[in-house]
Amino acid sequence: MTVGRRVRRIRTERGISQEALAGAVGVHRTYLGGVERGERNLTLRSVERLADRLGVPVRELIGDGPEG
Repeated sequence: MTVGRRVRRIRTERGISQEALAGAVGVHRTYLGGVERGERNLTLRSVERLADRLGVPVRELIGDGPEG
């Protein structure tokens, strides 16, 4: 599973809209959509910000775990 798919799964499980998460992270909604579709390359800092706003450890987004 890609980082973007994990972001989408966690975001939807928590009932957060793309627009709300994008605003919290400081990016445009279309950029976040591109991330979720795997069309954007992320920096570690971007992954850290997404993880922080979603309330999960970075390793959960990058796949260093049971689902990994």
